[in-house]
Amino acid sequence: TLFPYTTLFRSRTGPNAPEPLPDAPFGGRQWFGLTFRDPQERWRGVQKAGPSLDAFLDEELAALGLGDEALALVGFSQGTMMALHVGLRRPKPMAAIVGFSGMLVEPNRLKTDIRSRPPVMLIHGDADEVIPVEALHQARAALGAAGLAVEWHVRPGLPHGIDGEGLEMAGRFLAGAFAKNA
Repeated sequence: TLFPYTTLFRSRTGPNAPEPLPDAPFGGRQWFGLTFRDPQERWRGVQKAGPSLDAFLDEELAALGLGDEALALVGFSQGTMMALHVGLRRPKPMAAIVGFSGMLVEPNRLKTDIRSRPPVMLIHGDADEVIPVEALHQARAALGAAGLAVEWHVRPGLPHGIDGEGLEMAGRFLAGAFAKNA
């Protein structure tokens, strides 16, 4: 195991993105649609999907009798967008946020919207053809300017995905974050 913690959710699948992924006949899901034609579609997407993810987290924590300090959000691509959007706007800081191959949506809005500052790890491939690695650098700069502790790693040759070394780094980061809250 990467770290000695077990994630417990009442639902068997965890938080599912609310929308079916177009052209994915085998059940792919997305948090919000992306055409990449409208610069504001990501912002509208995280704003629309954020409340349902936030409510899901509140329900799960309440059912388990846990506080936000026992919560970490780990996301990939749109999941990273959602983890950063929701996690930084929760009233109490969670243990950590880990984002793979994603971005911070509308970083200029962070200064007015931020409510908590959990430690963040960002991991991105330098060969990402979907979300360019520059998104990691924009996010780390905005998060750092907002007073968050940010650890980041660029994975050489990695396209839009997650590799074993990135998983190992994330596991160590999460173990350390949870140990600080123990």
